[in-house]
Amino acid sequence: MVDTTSRDVGPTGVADPGAVDRAAAALRAHNVEAIVVDTAADVRDTVLAMIPDGAEVHWGKSRTLEDSGVIEALMAPGRYDAIRPRIFTMDRETQGREIRKLSAAPDVMLGSVNAVTEEGALVEASATGSQLAGYAYGGGHLILVVGSQKLVPNIEAALQRIGDVVYPWENAQVRDRLGRDTIVAKVLIIFGEWMPGRTTVVLVREPVGI
Repeated sequence: MVDTTSRDVGPTGVADPGAVDRAAAALRAHNVEAIVVDTAADVRDTVLAMIPDGAEVHWGKSRTLEDSGVIEALMAPGRYDAIRPRIFTMDRETQGREIRKLSAAPDVMLGSVNAVTEEGALVEASATGSQLAGYAYGGGHLILVVGSQKLVPNIEAALQRIGDVVYPWENAQVRDRLGRDTIVAKVLIIFGEWMPGRTTVVLVREPVGI
């Protein structure tokens, strides 16, 4: 059995401060900006400060963004050009192409990931891949919020965390909503950025999200 938690994460799930700082340093070494905040309450203002008023924004489904109040702020009328609410009003049968284009290349893309390795790799799984295009390339500025409970030693541990922690939770949500099981069909691993400034990770010292 692989140990899916960082060696520096205690029984409460809160990472040792040094582990968070080392993850931030690893991300920066790969051209990913890393901002460290103490609590989920700090996330909302930190994220919103990076998004200009009126900007086109989109986000992947994320319990982390929900719990930290970011989605509520993005949905506030008039401040941003939010793509996600617009997509929900569109017909997937007749407007599927437009939906794909809108969600794949927003000016600002937000979300979280399922795990961050000690080497600074960001790992995200998906059933449809709807958020992965924006994460990998399409989003002009990618902002990811990650709780410290997602720090893991390596890619193998990241994949096991997806199977042991993330999938059961997500599957329960999908069964309640759709009456069927979800799948882990696509996995994106971001090892870094070619050019600095495109991706920002907000690391939260306390657990937030799943």
